[in-house]
Amino acid sequence: MDFLFLFYFLLLGAITGIFAGLFGIGGGGIMVPVLTFLFVQQQFPAEHVLHMALATSMAAIVPTAIASLRAHHKHNAVIWPVVIKIAPGILLGTFAGTFLASYLSAEPLAIFFSCFMAFVALQMVLNRKPKPAQQLPGVVGLSSAGTGIGIISALVAIGGGTLTVPFLVWCNISLPVAIGTSAAVGLPIALSGAVGYIVNGWSQVGLPTYTLGYVFWPAVIAMASMSFFTAPLGAKLAHRLPIPLLKKLFALLLVGLSLQMLITVFGH
Repeated sequence: MDFLFLFYFLLLGAITGIFAGLFGIGGGGIMVPVLTFLFVQQQFPAEHVLHMALATSMAAIVPTAIASLRAHHKHNAVIWPVVIKIAPGILLGTFAGTFLASYLSAEPLAIFFSCFMAFVALQMVLNRKPKPAQQLPGVVGLSSAGTGIGIISALVAIGGGTLTVPFLVWCNISLPVAIGTSAAVGLPIALSGAVGYIVNGWSQVGLPTYTLGYVFWPAVIAMASMSFFTAPLGAKLAHRLPIPLLKKLFALLLVGLSLQMLITVFGH
């Protein structure tokens, strides 16, 4: 692998970590489009580049998810009974989502990813918070919600916070605790997603060296090693920078990267 690409992976991890710390979100919205572009530049098989980008992003999220979980647990912001009840659905949904993603070709997958990121960007610009509407459901309700969250998370390589936080707030959980609980849920999403993409890519032929399934490990190690250290920096900057303005700029970045990914996938 060219050392220039290793530098790009390190830089991508650093930038992703800062944004994750600033906004408390996973880095899939940044990592997937950029990795898709970089994998195409490395002349990886065109039919696999998007699946590899999703898988590699999922695996890279794991260390950040662990660090985030520990931080929120220290602040007593995690409702562990909720995590335990929603986890079976999360694990099942995310794992199943990787099979769905692997079944789809790159084009429809890219369209779904871009549409979802446009939705995320709109939410960030409008900054609308869901209003509490009902009490927290039981095991079946939480597990069902977890299944849906897991499926979508696998298709777009996110830690689930974009979906889990609004759902928990809707269920009358305060925003700080919803964010902390969502951070804990992000770990099973990332683990299940990474394992699912490894399983689905296991029998694929023509994948580049240093891949396990669809996961390209040099990128995972480079990105995770940087984001683990830059995420706390982003969290500190969150108290010093104009977050509302940054959210709008970040929303534009998400849309721009998604459009670039569509061009990469459809133009290759």
